[in-house]
Amino acid sequence: MDIKELYQLYQQHPCITTDSRDCPEGSIFLALKGESFNGNQFALQALEKGCAYAIVDEDIHDSSPLAERLIKVDNCLQTFKDLAREHRRQFNIPVIAITGTNGKTTTKELVATVLSEKYNVLYTQGNFNNDVGVPKTLFRLNKEHDIAVVEMGASHPGDIKTLVETTEPTCGIITNVGRAHLQGFGSFEGVKNTKGELYDFLAAQQKEDFEKGMVFINEDDDNLRQMADDRGLIFRSAYGTGDSEEIIVKGKVISCAPLLKFQWLIHDEEEGDSEPFIVQTNLIGSYNIYNMLAAIAIGLFFDVDIPQINHALANYVPTNNRSQLEETAHNHLIVDAYNANPTSMAAALKNFRDMDVTPKMAIIGDMRELGEVSAEEHQHAVDMMKEYGLKDIWLVGEEFGKTDCNYRKFKNVEEVKAAITEEKPEGYYILIKGSNGIKLFQLPEML
Repeated sequence: MDIKELYQLYQQHPCITTDSRDCPEGSIFLALKGESFNGNQFALQALEKGCAYAIVDEDIHDSSPLAERLIKVDNCLQTFKDLAREHRRQFNIPVIAITGTNGKTTTKELVATVLSEKYNVLYTQGNFNNDVGVPKTLFRLNKEHDIAVVEMGASHPGDIKTLVETTEPTCGIITNVGRAHLQGFGSFEGVKNTKGELYDFLAAQQKEDFEKGMVFINEDDDNLRQMADDRGLIFRSAYGTGDSEEIIVKGKVISCAPLLKFQWLIHDEEEGDSEPFIVQTNLIGSYNIYNMLAAIAIGLFFDVDIPQINHALANYVPTNNRSQLEETAHNHLIVDAYNANPTSMAAALKNFRDMDVTPKMAIIGDMRELGEVSAEEHQHAVDMMKEYGLKDIWLVGEEFGKTDCNYRKFKNVEEVKAAITEEKPEGYYILIKGSNGIKLFQLPEML
């Protein structure tokens, strides 16, 4: 079967499962493979459980009637992506692609929150931002949706190219580019080239039609501006905090003690600036102003009213271990324990330094997947802590354990738990920051 024939089959059985433990009656099982599993081995079992068909990419020898409902393809993952693209093409709606080293999930959440004031929005749930998660998101599209917001992650060259070719976005945003996943990308240039694959796709749209392929861009970011210029991207909506005349949505931080409060306005060279609007957010971190401004720029482009935009931003409450403030019976916790790389670590430490609160304490975990520059980047983070005058620091993980400093060091989160149980820190503002694999997300309930 070609993709169009497979999609006709999907229309008759509009539910695809990749988990043989979850086989709704009449669904289609698609046999994906991973490092520790092979879905082909469970295809017959899926049919027995109620799947109408099973798509496989290995020969399965079986003489029972079940074998008649096996569909062989060259590559199940590629077929999954191709089917998702075919499904996406059934809907003539705006599709916004969001990628970047840091801030893409928070930006996705804020954009979806703003657009939901006016539209029925499909948006990426959780961290479904890879070559399996993105197709799953696209298959959730239905005729009730007015717009889609799709987050895209990457850890290797070509990852974003694959995802944009699956999603076919009509506009997009790269939140920033930083030094992350260097083990996979090889270098910072590799990061920029891979994230820039979104710009490549949108640039091709702009060449076809000037009014297609809108790019929302942080005008303060020299890397993004250069990447856009190199690709000849003209159709842009710029936001930022600087003085550039290109900026349409201009903002500035009012305070961060500890929650971000900011001001924004619409800059127009001909008609003059709009009145300033002030928003008190529920997010920790002055760096989040760029995520807020991105959501404003996208909301304005899609004609969401300003009061609706401000209402959405003021009422958004993070729930994903990103830029959260948690008040416990004993401490105030700044929880950013989902991910960490040199760029996000620097932003978190700078913000923590600038926060007008006391006393301060930080539990900082290793930054994963940095390859040969790992030792250098961890030492740089420690040097930054010293420079900022941060004193009560607990470092967690093997990489921080190798650094030259006098901060307390712990091999793993279990040692930290033991110390918390014994010492019971109380009355602190505590920054918790590290890669997900360090498991610092287990700490808030103890603090």
